[in-house]
Amino acid sequence: MYRVTEYIIYNPIFHYDRMVKTMGIFFFVSFFVLLTSCSSISPKSSRVPTAPEKDFKAELPKKTQEFATPEKIEAVSPHEAYQYRLGPGDFVNILVWHRPELSQENIVVSPDGFIAVPRIGSLNVINRTSDEVQNMITLKLETLYIKPEVTVRVHEFHNNKAFVLGRVSKPGVINFPGKGTLLEALALAGGLPIDQTKENALTKCAIIRGNDTVIWIDLQDLLKNGNMALNSPIRNNDVIYIPEASDELVYVMGEVFTPGAIQIRGGMNVLKAIMLAGGINKQANPEKVFIIRQQSLKGDVIKVDLRNLLEHGDFSQNFSLLSNDIVFVSPSGMAKFNFALEKILPSLNVLSIGTTSAETFGIMAKLRKQLWGQTGFVNTTTTTGTTITTGTSTTSGTSGQ
Repeated sequence: MYRVTEYIIYNPIFHYDRMVKTMGIFFFVSFFVLLTSCSSISPKSSRVPTAPEKDFKAELPKKTQEFATPEKIEAVSPHEAYQYRLGPGDFVNILVWHRPELSQENIVVSPDGFIAVPRIGSLNVINRTSDEVQNMITLKLETLYIKPEVTVRVHEFHNNKAFVLGRVSKPGVINFPGKGTLLEALALAGGLPIDQTKENALTKCAIIRGNDTVIWIDLQDLLKNGNMALNSPIRNNDVIYIPEASDELVYVMGEVFTPGAIQIRGGMNVLKAIMLAGGINKQANPEKVFIIRQQSLKGDVIKVDLRNLLEHGDFSQNFSLLSNDIVFVSPSGMAKFNFALEKILPSLNVLSIGTTSAETFGIMAKLRKQLWGQTGFVNTTTTTGTTITTGTSTTSGTSGQ
């Protein structure tokens, strides 16, 4: 019995197997205790009735505006011959030949559209041409004079205007000297503000006409490509609105160098958004790039194979991006493994600290004596490796003795 016990105690294979099992159990228990001891705040979800105006609500996606085609612009543009029509603020000259007492200059059209004419009184001239006003005055004077010759001339035009709002240098009311167009309106409003960069160039604008017509114009196609079919005529009292560039963003997340929100510029697509975010890093999986687009409360997810796009020039997946789109670059399998390893390594350091402290207080020496019958201690001060000293002899800790 003694020899069997002695063989079991001093058998190197038995020692190694038992050591591996013991260290495995010790590592598992230590790792489990480490995870369970990490305390964190964990709020509990509770839904209590609240007032309707304070209840949580999901934000619905913004309506996507479609740019007007040249055919649509042509359909909403006036086709009749242009004739200026009088309105509030215009200055009118009335001349009656050989009748200076009836002639008058710089008559202002009142806000309600009336002018005062000698011997006639007030006339409603709003939205009438100068020829129509001339015929009206002639008919009224014919009851008093024989064949009066009347001439009506507009001295100052103030009813050929548009309202330019938004991201321009001089927003406000502009007056056209003739038939107004979109490019003329933008030029009269000063164009892009001076403090803006070239990257924030005008991209789109809306022409609001009346109470039920909104026309969105692609300014990039009009200005950069010279598509003059988009240079829409401007009617009186049209509102031209140029939205801020910061109002439209796409969000790039995942394995890129600088994730975050990016302003939409002309021709924004998947590849351009990723490059503006610094490009993909070494942890990225280029075969799994996703576009998340919110159509309603439930969004759509589209997968893009960026590797195939770059290696084979397959630009069919280089989709155009819309406002509030999310581009997510997935991590590779090795990146997930490295992340898990980084979380485990601090636990290994804790085990190293624990065994060192136990060695200092002699706990590990007693444990070795009970398990393997070895005596001595581990010298942790050597730089070439740990050394186990047993009595007067010294053996390397990696030799399995």
